[in-house]
Amino acid sequence: MANKTLFGSTTGKLIPHADAKNHHKAPAYGLTPEQALAQLAVTGTFNDTYYTDAREQLDQVSKLAWQVDADFLAKTAVYAFEKGHMKDMPALLLAILSGMQGDHFSRAFPRIVKNGKMLRNFVQVMRSGVTGRKSLGTRPKRFVRGWLEEAGDMAIMRAAVGNDPSLTDVIKMVHPKPGSASREALYGYLIGKPHDVKALPALVKAFEAFKRNPSLPVPNVPFQMLTSLNLTKDHWVQIADYASWQMLRQNLNTFARNGVFEVDGFAGMVAERLADRREVERARVFPYQLMVAYAMTAETVPALVRNALQDAMEIAIANVPRVGGHVVVCPDVSGSMVWAPATGFREGATSAVRCIDVAALVAAAFLRRNRKARVLPFERDVVDIRLNARDAVMTNARKLAKIGGGGTNCSAPLKKLADERAKVDLVVFVSDNQSWVDASKGGYQGTAMMREWERVKNVNPKAKLVCVDIQPATTSQAKGRADILNVGGFSDQVFKVIGKMMSEGTDDHWVKTIDAVDL
Repeated sequence: MANKTLFGSTTGKLIPHADAKNHHKAPAYGLTPEQALAQLAVTGTFNDTYYTDAREQLDQVSKLAWQVDADFLAKTAVYAFEKGHMKDMPALLLAILSGMQGDHFSRAFPRIVKNGKMLRNFVQVMRSGVTGRKSLGTRPKRFVRGWLEEAGDMAIMRAAVGNDPSLTDVIKMVHPKPGSASREALYGYLIGKPHDVKALPALVKAFEAFKRNPSLPVPNVPFQMLTSLNLTKDHWVQIADYASWQMLRQNLNTFARNGVFEVDGFAGMVAERLADRREVERARVFPYQLMVAYAMTAETVPALVRNALQDAMEIAIANVPRVGGHVVVCPDVSGSMVWAPATGFREGATSAVRCIDVAALVAAAFLRRNRKARVLPFERDVVDIRLNARDAVMTNARKLAKIGGGGTNCSAPLKKLADERAKVDLVVFVSDNQSWVDASKGGYQGTAMMREWERVKNVNPKAKLVCVDIQPATTSQAKGRADILNVGGFSDQVFKVIGKMMSEGTDDHWVKTIDAVDL
């Protein structure tokens, strides 16, 4: 009789062979250059992660950028900035674009360099030499100079906050041409050169006057320029009144320490702004950032304000699709998710947000929008937990984030569903995608996850699988096709991509989403 291992009519005979290895050397599927670049573009922060270091991420992105065409590279850079809410990655991709032929750099630059922070990021990347040169070059210098010449006084002042490089460095580097006496004076003021004090913009005059006489109104300058001064409670109230939405969210404890919420009616004003739909959407806040802000807010911050963060969360997850039928969400709660910061390790600035927090939040958000959804957390096996769909997103996310810590077995939830012959329409995984507990020798019959998914499909032919990867990687445990979507990132845009995949069901939908970006 023929060898049944090779010739048996087993489930999964059409499963694609695993063609790559993950970081545990376990069978996996390699992503195409476009898929891999997209994945790294929305997850890579150039910090050390549980599995990769910053240098490896940089090398991978630099290599992949030259394997795709310039049009897709430009669209990926724009997508990473506008939809993925990334900063350093779009700056790197833009720097690589600057060395390519064509007008893709010219079209992408104004879409990405929207503020002084991104301007300085771009200049820093260019000067670092990682793209092959340590000077800006003629075309990039022209665009940097153009940004400075077109930016308003407030944008220039905001750009002046930060170093390496500082705005002073940038101005000295590109020599922008002042279009007015006021702008000439401002450039002189910023780089420490002689200038006409009387011609300075009103904003700068107000700032200098306030430093001399703190009894004057607080100028509407970036608050970082004021914190070294001896500020009173009244000053802090004015700062909070001027603050952007993001600045409010990030400094609630600071405002509480300085007595802002003791002012009658001020807590209500702050709460109203934090829960304002237009401001939340404009701020492009990550849902997990709201969860962290809520968790880190001190008891001295009024409950009214803390509850407003929960209201903001409901707005931030509005893109989670409502799916008819049976939804299963599988957050990875293994050890690598518990111990790994979502945006990587960075000395002095490591995020308090772990990968497990992000996975838990996505699961809780799906449960909130799909009340009958089933949540199957997994590590070596599925972890039993009961959640109330009526609870707030933050409540369920905290419950999920408290469990786990074992090895990674991405096939475990699918095996459970297949064994139960459960009805399934959509399964969503949120993981770092580094399954190893279920590794089989060689991967000849594909990964264990793909084998179990085929068993689920035998019962549910129309079911769809979405694998959300929140860490930079170039492999997956499930081979992308019309019923399988591999997508990466932390932003709410992930939810939109899932929604489109459910309604359209096209193959390689994420790459097509990026390719649809209009430059």
